[in-house]
Amino acid sequence: MNKTQYPQMTTLQAENSRLREELKLKDQLVEQLSQELLRLVKGNVNVQPTTYVYQGQAVPMGLLRNQLQDLEQQVIFYEEQIGAKDGKIEELERSVRELTENTQMLEQLLEELPHIYRQKFSQRLEAVKEKVEILQSENRKLQTELQNVRYLLAVTNNEPVSKLDTWPHVSTELPQDSRSIAEFGNV
Repeated sequence: MNKTQYPQMTTLQAENSRLREELKLKDQLVEQLSQELLRLVKGNVNVQPTTYVYQGQAVPMGLLRNQLQDLEQQVIFYEEQIGAKDGKIEELERSVRELTENTQMLEQLLEELPHIYRQKFSQRLEAVKEKVEILQSENRKLQTELQNVRYLLAVTNNEPVSKLDTWPHVSTELPQDSRSIAEFGNV
């Protein structure tokens, strides 16, 4: 081996040792941050992180703690936003359910509407038909009474009974056509 290579070899070995020490320190810091992050994620405040301080590395640890606190605050902020968004989503889902139920109810009502109108019209028409029958029956009774009164008048006035047929004839029957009855109800 050459003497000029020997001092470089010692320098490289020293550099190698120093880099190994730094690598160990970084591994320890990564381990510590992993433990602290795990503690935060699980919410376990009983587990206290182990503190590694290596030859003046306390300042970077403080910096890492500050960064960790900043990250924790960001996580809290985003959790709050997620909670707010979840609440809004639930509210919108509830609103969608209510609107869907209302729509279904209105669709069902629209399907039943023609049947309901037919039923209501039929009920009203029945009432009109009953009134017409009552009026026709009453009209027949009145016509019969009128015929009897005419007959009595003719007998008491000594007029021939055949004259009774010459009186102006008034129809005692109302129309039987349902359209006529409906038109009668509209008047």
